[in-house]
Amino acid sequence: MRLGIRDVASQFGVTDKVVLRWVDEEGLPVSKVDGQYRFSPAALFEWATARGMKIPPALFREPENGDREELPNLVEALRAGGVVERVPGADKRSVLAAMIGHLKLPRSVDREGLLQIIMAREQLGSTGIGEGIAIPHVRNPIVMRVPKPMLLLGLLEQPIDYAAVDGRPVHSVFLTITPTTRSHLHILSRLGYILQDKGVRALLASRGPAERILAAMAEVESRIPSSGKPNG
Repeated sequence: MRLGIRDVASQFGVTDKVVLRWVDEEGLPVSKVDGQYRFSPAALFEWATARGMKIPPALFREPENGDREELPNLVEALRAGGVVERVPGADKRSVLAAMIGHLKLPRSVDREGLLQIIMAREQLGSTGIGEGIAIPHVRNPIVMRVPKPMLLLGLLEQPIDYAAVDGRPVHSVFLTITPTTRSHLHILSRLGYILQDKGVRALLASRGPAERILAAMAEVESRIPSSGKPNG
């Protein structure tokens, strides 16, 4: 799914000229297709979160096209993936290796190979989005034959330097494993909205307890109706 200039302007509540200024002056990632600007929602997510902008819940919504894939809510995916407290590690690689070790994956999956894929993405630029939070492989979904989307939250034993956009050490890392790209984007859109909540961010910064984090995220997620626009 790619968005045009008017799509981006509508989602963020700005004019087309503002979007063009973001491209020219603020590094908004864009590509050209048949001479027209096209924007990746995942790249938009990274760009906007790096600047502390609010993420529209409908950013990743696709028009109905007959696809009947059942998309779970984020907390369901988080319960499927799990919350791991006191994740050990002094750097990105050791932290991500420890988290991958907790993923409930098919036996055939090469976990070391998966780590290499994630680390290769990190070489292109940090996925630390600010305020102590990192979401690796936003633009590169990890799609596997799993029964349902999984979101794993790692609460680090000690914050680490993640080369985040705001320079702050990272204390919380989210990893997604999904059966389709569509479900990856669905989970990402909800996560982006939920992480705007100050209460959720405070619980993540204090690193737990897990059930309080889940309860807080569920409460914030309940404000997102099926239309993708927040209640209230």
